[in-house]
Amino acid sequence: MTYYQHVVFDLHRRLYPNEDITARVIQAKRYIDRHYYLALSLDKMAGEVFLSKFHFIRTYRKYYGTTPYAYLKEVRLARAKELLRNGVAIKDVCYAVGFDSIPSFTRLYKEWAGTSPARWQRNFPDGRPEHPGQAT
Repeated sequence: MTYYQHVVFDLHRRLYPNEDITARVIQAKRYIDRHYYLALSLDKMAGEVFLSKFHFIRTYRKYYGTTPYAYLKEVRLARAKELLRNGVAIKDVCYAVGFDSIPSFTRLYKEWAGTSPARWQRNFPDGRPEHPGQAT
């Protein structure tokens, strides 16, 4: 083994000491990406990868820099933005991306996007900005 191979192997071993756990965390992220619209709890997500809830949260944060629930919320809101851009009604968007109530969806969307879903949708009626210089 060359010096550089040894360095890379050592670095890999330190970054990913337990490849089984790494694979489980990647699997959990993929699960969230595919099932964001379902009622996902931390217990459900952790159960999908056979980890305790607390170990799952710590490990997920270590690998991705955020908690699984925060990532789930981000995925849902990003998908909601796409649906709103396509003219889907706010009520339908709310339930389609996995939120249980319109007020909580509206509040979270406003915190995330800086504007309410209705205002954002009014500004982009056909999926395009009303003003040529306006960005999404």
